[in-house]
Amino acid sequence: MKTTGTSVTVTEAPVRVALVVGSNREGRFGSVVADWLLERIRSRDDIEADVVDVAEVPLPTTLSPSPEATGALARVTPRLAAADAFVVLTPEYNHSYPAGLKNLIDWHYNEWRAKPVALASYGGLSGGLRAVEHLRQVFAELHAVTVRDTVSFHNAHAAFDGTGRPKDPSGPDAAAKVMLDQLVWWARALREAKERRPYGA
Repeated sequence: MKTTGTSVTVTEAPVRVALVVGSNREGRFGSVVADWLLERIRSRDDIEADVVDVAEVPLPTTLSPSPEATGALARVTPRLAAADAFVVLTPEYNHSYPAGLKNLIDWHYNEWRAKPVALASYGGLSGGLRAVEHLRQVFAELHAVTVRDTVSFHNAHAAFDGTGRPKDPSGPDAAAKVMLDQLVWWARALREAKERRPYGA
């Protein structure tokens, strides 16, 4: 807390945000979008970033204990639990989101609970927005709060240049700022609320 004259400024701890990269497809374009999005996230003083990539989390699709599951969960679960908020980046596969992303979500419950989730997407004509709307229903069931505004890239391959930058950055940059502003507000509000009264109590 800083005091200047008669005014008091409260310095809040940065919000811990996990960027969840939702595609594990070989040759995926998601890495390009993720790198750009991570730059936007890390440019902010009010956010500390971590990256959880489903391609690096080999969780089995059978939801039962096994050495394979135990090892993968030991690497990813503490990082999800430590996050105050999430940005989930998804492509659109057949009008929805990838199986690998759903598998990561389904292996966890309390880690999402009473936390905000921002949704970013990429795809063809729809820009992945059909996948985003499906994810809103999933996260509602997990007691998470999805923020209103999104970042989406329509015809994503054509939207980026050879260096991995959007060809017209003004729209995506503005959308990312609005989305992250909302995410930080919700993360702080929910963090303060849970400090006063545990969720569900």
